[in-house]
Order: sequence, then structure tokens, then C-alpha cells
Amino acid sequence: MNAPALADASIAYPYGQDQPPPGTARDLVPGIRWVRMGLPFQLNHINLWLLRDEIGGRAGWTVVDCGLGNDTTQQAWEQVFATALDGLPVLRVVVTHLHPDHIGCAAWMAERWSTPEAPCRVWISAGEYYGAQLALQNNNGNGGERAAAFLATHGLTDTGAHDGVRKRSGYYSMLVPGLPAQHARLIGGQALRIGGEDWHCLAGYGHSPEHIALHCPARGVLISGDMLLPRISTNVSVAEYEPEGDPLGLYLASLDRLRALPADTLVLPSHGFPFHGAHARIDALHAHHADRLEVVMQACRERPQHAAELLEPLFHRKLDLHQTTFAMGEAVAHLNYLWLRGRLAREKDARGVWMFSAPD
Repeated sequence: MNAPALADASIAYPYGQDQPPPGTARDLVPGIRWVRMGLPFQLNHINLWLLRDEIGGRAGWTVVDCGLGNDTTQQAWEQVFATALDGLPVLRVVVTHLHPDHIGCAAWMAERWSTPEAPCRVWISAGEYYGAQLALQNNNGNGGERAAAFLATHGLTDTGAHDGVRKRSGYYSMLVPGLPAQHARLIGGQALRIGGEDWHCLAGYGHSPEHIALHCPARGVLISGDMLLPRISTNVSVAEYEPEGDPLGLYLASLDRLRALPADTLVLPSHGFPFHGAHARIDALHAHHADRLEVVMQACRERPQHAAELLEPLFHRKLDLHQTTFAMGEAVAHLNYLWLRGRLAREKDARGVWMFSAPD
């Protein structure tokens, strides 16, 4: 869902809105460089980060997130390697979470930079690593028969949309051709030493199983991944493998934990532009979801609703198949949030569709 834009006084872009072209890197502060890769979706880019580092006496770089696993992204990375690393190697890859635009090139990059004496290891939380393994094997949450059947229980019974979701089997593997056979585990609360400074691992939930953002108190910098974005709201979806899940509740609680960061923290997000104003952005995201929850409540007060009926009042625009799958997951997330807190009741109708209503 797109969250309302903040007022100019609430959020500031200290580096403007000029992004580095694909295949290049832009210096932000000493030892931190910004790389941007293209994506073939409506959300058409991802921000990736280079951190100057040293491991075992070897000087080089830590890469945070790595883009889709395709030839276009790999070719852009080769340009970065040739022009933006000062002749130094990539020492390790940190992956914030399992989504294809973040992990897609991880196995390729680790192999590209590993030597027998010094492996380039992928650092990732266990929840994200094993979740990615399951997604690659079973295509969880990205299409196929089970996803189509699940969305049908929430009202997505239109033949075109239903068949489209069913035929998306293998979607994850198209964007993530492989995963590293080994990894180094990140855990919330851990301090990862990068470039002689501690980067604290902040675990977040709701967007993905065990998302890790990185905060460096000494630099006043947060690499937020997808947990805190400046212009759009993070996708928070229920999928078929956890049908009664409460990702929205988990996400809002994770946002609140980020309030402990200093107000002047520089946020480096995966989408959008580096910004100041984390606390105001957290407030705006809470307000956005509160508004969406009220839209759902109002609709369910008028008559019982299923998730597919709520797409129009929640999104106000025509959605393609890719957007519809995300939108359905978000609609169910808002319904589940209200149902699990006793504000809505649900029951299956004669068609086997979950209908949600506001108790009298």
C-alpha cells in the first residue's frame, strides 16, 4: 500500500533525489557508498550499499543486499566492481531478507568473490535463509496451486486472476536462481563489526520472517532494508503457509522498536532516497495503517466482506496480477489483525470463502 507522503518539514533528503545510475556508486559518507539497481516492476529500483571493511587483515568491502538474480543485475555489478571498489575485493555479503530483489544475486556474488583461503560468506538471519530455501523448493507465497486455492478462500475467484496466480508457479526461482550452500547467521541484538565499527542487528517482523536492519551508533546510520521506507509503505501480507498469521501486528510492533533510534539518524532505505525523519515516518506509517483498518471496519459494518471485495476501497486503482497478489495479502493482513483482536468475526460461506463482519 502507498502511504501518504510526509510534509516537507517532517522528512529531509540530505543527498537530494539524484540517484546513482546503474553500474555506478555514489559516496554518501566516508566508507559508505550507494548503488542502485533496476527492477522490472512498478517499484523499479532497489538501493544497495557498499561498506568499507577489513576481515582477517584483508581490506575490502561488505555489500548489503544484492539485487535480482539475473544477467542484467550481474552485468551492472561487474561495472561496479570495476569502477567503485578502489581495486579491493568484496569480503562478504549481508542480506537483509529473502525477497528476490535483496537475495537474488547473493549466491553468484559469494562465488564470484570467494577464494579457497578466504570464502566470501553470505550473512543472513536463520529465518530468512531457511525461508528462502523453502520458497525456492516449494514456491511458497509467490504463486502456484496452493497460493491460488488460498486466495480463492478470500474471494479471489475471478477465473483470470485465479488462473494467473496458479500459473505463477516457479516465480521465486525465476528471480532467485540459487542460494548459497552455506551462510553466516545474523541474530537480532548481535553487533557485526564492519570497518572497525559496530553495526547492531535489528530484527524486524511482518514483512518477512526475520528481517535484519543494521544500525551503526557511531555513524548515526540505519540501513533499514524494507522495514522503513520514506515514500511507500512496506508490503505486509498473509500467505497460504500461515493463513491465520498477524504480520501487520508484528510489523507495527517492529516499527515501534525503531523509535529507540536517535531522531537525527540517517536512514538508508532499500527503496526511495536516504532520509532524515525516522520518528515522523514511523508516525505516518502508523497513521496510514490505522486509516486502512478503519476503511476495513467501516465496510464490514455495512455488510460481511471478503478480502477481494476490499481491494477497491483499499487501493483505489486498477491492479495488475503482480500487484493483485500483494494487495490480496495486505487485505487479508488487515482483516486478520482486526479478527485476531476481536474487532471482527469471520465465518466461511457456502462457497468456502471467509466472510468478515463487525459484531453488533
